Amino acid sequence: MRNLNLIPTVIITTLAISFVLFVVIHFVFLDLFVDLWWFQSIKLEHYFWLRLLYKFFLSSGITLFLFTIFFVHFWIASRYHGLNSQEEVSSTFDNNIQLQNFSEKFLFRSAKIYAPISLLLAIFMAIPFYDQWETALLYIFGGSTGTTESVYGQDINFYLLSLPIYRLIQPQLLCTAVLTLLIIGVLYRLNHTFVPKQNNKFHPGAKIHVGILIGFVVLFVIWGFMLKRFALLYTDSHEPIFFGPGTIEIRYQLPLIWLGILSFLALAATSVMYIFSDMHRNKTPFLIALVAFLVFWGLPTVDFIPDFIEKYIVNPNPVETERPFVQHNIDATWDAYDLKNIKTIDMQVNLNAAEDIATWNSQKRFENIPVWDRENLISSYKQLQEIRPYYQFMNVDEDRYFLFDHTRQVNLAAREINTGKLPDEAQNWENIHLRYTHGYGAVMTSAAQDADKPLVWYLRDLNMSSSVGLNVKYPDIYYGEGQYEYAIVPNKIKVVDISGSNLSSDPGMSQDYHGEGGVQINSLFRKALLSIYLKEKNIFFSPNITDDSKIKIYRNIVERISKVTPFLHLDNDPYLVIGKDRFYWIQDAYTLSDKYPVSKPEELDFGKDKQRFNYIRNSVKVVIDAYDGDVDYYISDPSDDIIHAYDNAYPGLFKNLKEMPEELRQHLRYPRDLYFVQMKVFAKYHQQTPEAFYEQGETWQFVNMSDNPVMPYYQTMDFGNCNNREEFVMINPMTPVNRDNLSMIGMAGVMDNVKCGLDYKPGITVYKFAKEVEVNGPAQVEALINEDPAISADFTLWGKAGSTVEMGRMIILPMGNTILYVQPIYLTSTQTKIPELSRIVVAIGDRVVMDTTLRSALNRLKQFYLKEAAEITQTGAPKAIVPDGN
Repeated sequence: MRNLNLIPTVIITTLAISFVLFVVIHFVFLDLFVDLWWFQSIKLEHYFWLRLLYKFFLSSGITLFLFTIFFVHFWIASRYHGLNSQEEVSSTFDNNIQLQNFSEKFLFRSAKIYAPISLLLAIFMAIPFYDQWETALLYIFGGSTGTTESVYGQDINFYLLSLPIYRLIQPQLLCTAVLTLLIIGVLYRLNHTFVPKQNNKFHPGAKIHVGILIGFVVLFVIWGFMLKRFALLYTDSHEPIFFGPGTIEIRYQLPLIWLGILSFLALAATSVMYIFSDMHRNKTPFLIALVAFLVFWGLPTVDFIPDFIEKYIVNPNPVETERPFVQHNIDATWDAYDLKNIKTIDMQVNLNAAEDIATWNSQKRFENIPVWDRENLISSYKQLQEIRPYYQFMNVDEDRYFLFDHTRQVNLAAREINTGKLPDEAQNWENIHLRYTHGYGAVMTSAAQDADKPLVWYLRDLNMSSSVGLNVKYPDIYYGEGQYEYAIVPNKIKVVDISGSNLSSDPGMSQDYHGEGGVQINSLFRKALLSIYLKEKNIFFSPNITDDSKIKIYRNIVERISKVTPFLHLDNDPYLVIGKDRFYWIQDAYTLSDKYPVSKPEELDFGKDKQRFNYIRNSVKVVIDAYDGDVDYYISDPSDDIIHAYDNAYPGLFKNLKEMPEELRQHLRYPRDLYFVQMKVFAKYHQQTPEAFYEQGETWQFVNMSDNPVMPYYQTMDFGNCNNREEFVMINPMTPVNRDNLSMIGMAGVMDNVKCGLDYKPGITVYKFAKEVEVNGPAQVEALINEDPAISADFTLWGKAGSTVEMGRMIILPMGNTILYVQPIYLTSTQTKIPELSRIVVAIGDRVVMDTTLRSALNRLKQFYLKEAAEITQTGAPKAIVPDGN
């Protein structure tokens, strides 16, 4: 009978143990094991353990520190618990025994109560640190830059690496000190109250203890006031004129902060004297200090005085009054966005372009003007080269390759897997995870070509046909830009040859996977854990999985990089590179901060997250092996102190850029998002004097065509910097605010124009036009095209023939001292939806011609300008020349 009574207890105990084991395995060890195996598969096991240890020691360290604070103070309170035994209390034996029993319980048994309470309080106060432990890591491994900001004279790294941790711990330490003071104070009062026959005086040790706690509260409050000074550097009250502190903040609010510190110290001193001193209990000093503190603390919230200063001191002469503060903002923003690598060239535009056309007119240049842009090309790729229903092209990349006799600009795209396009009846576990596991091959076309001709293919079809000798040993794409399901390869499934070739003659196309990537599934334990992790029983029970099988997870390249280095922010345009034996993805990565002092903040979407920042560096180039999934990090900007701190913290993770294989290094480019942000800031901050900045008379904006901004685009061209060698640059034209004429053309490249080698040296050149000469902007050239009678007639005729006329991205290039405009014209059939390059419009100045080739169009423009020059020579004025538009 007694054993039967134990049955419920045994059942409850068993269930409880099972529940605990389930929680521990599912929420702790499951993720730990899978992450460990995954990091091992990409050869970063040491980084995994190092990162885990940092997180553990920093999180547990701060928790232990806070626990020690609470527990030590509780222990001190139990040592001096407010007992002041009088003679009458100890005179009788009974009272003495009662006092001894109380003291014994309080001194020797309090740990059983205070230890768990201290632990709970410590965990509660440490919660903000658990998610921001890397902030402490940067503080520990960061150094000084030697560069100081101009307001307080602090090192820049103080703001980037130290200030964030100070802002994180100051309020927590203040709350800890206040909470401890309140609990200890209440504890002393309760103990003193409930012990019989106590006098009104506390034990001297208790008074000292409380005084120390009050001192810590005062210290952390003052620290908060000191940090408040730095908050003035991020004020936006002067926007849109300038960012950062001005006269009101530095001349009015900053002195109030210092006066607030002094008044609070006086308030703390008079409070301690009033509470603990029997001889100096005078309320007057305390009340005076309290009133002073409240005044200095409340004045910043009163608008009258700042408004008075603004109205009668600043506004009558704003440039002179705010001059130093505007200059601080300009200098800081230039440093924070790395605008000092911009070289500005004042460009004089020739009105007659005949000489520039003759000098510039070479075949190499014609072969690199990208009349095919990726926005118009993607539909052709999809319809002509996806071939199978389970393939897709995510987007088109731009790059340059040495083909035939010189560097040529190309468009290329990876043929990735998309199992979502399979028929419903084929949507099963075996097809998705064992059979259709990867994409295959890529396509490449010339960015330049003549009109009325088919696309020029350099790489095409599933048999990887190439007219230029491109050859890829492992064309399988297991990692890409798509949202991939996990894949298990190799396996026992006999996959039908996806290329239609003879397997024995082409073993690289559809044989089993023989790479190194993926987590091995070579034991029942791994199968079981991965089945639970991925919530799929077939991983454990499927007979098609062998001991050689590997499971590939985190196959999206952005997700993969973010899994390894969540502290890096990724460019929105990763690009494909064709190597000697496989495909690679190159991803530009940034370090950001919103703590750079006095620098204007910007916002940009990095993937799914919108980031607000006022400091950016393209500090890392990430290379992902599309076949094996290996991830390699190369530091591209060693001057960035944030990445330097991470490099110190994670030795072996980041490599020197010179260690990157040459076949990849020659495809590095200026990042698209970085250039966009820099040009957005430079559009205003190129005005570097306070007077010009305040006037904003030369502020620029991105070019608009048809109410859409023209984003920066890539161009391969010989600009005469490196002995007829082509440069791959990103071009960005800009116009004055609310105007259509062109103000500048910015070109960003990575070639070292001094050594002309493969060294990565990013820089920007801005060709700035004089204000006295009008240079047509794209919108004005577009209007000239539409107004041309012959061109307009052709557009109308093509439209009636059942085709849609589309104007592609306009190319704008400096050509000597002339600006060249190239506008591709596409015809899209209403049936096939495949765009066809029909004509090319070329414009120089106000002259517009439409032709099928760039060479013939430029020759016609040259004749017009030669004839115009002859007219001027003979008569002194040019006659009206109306070129034949088509």
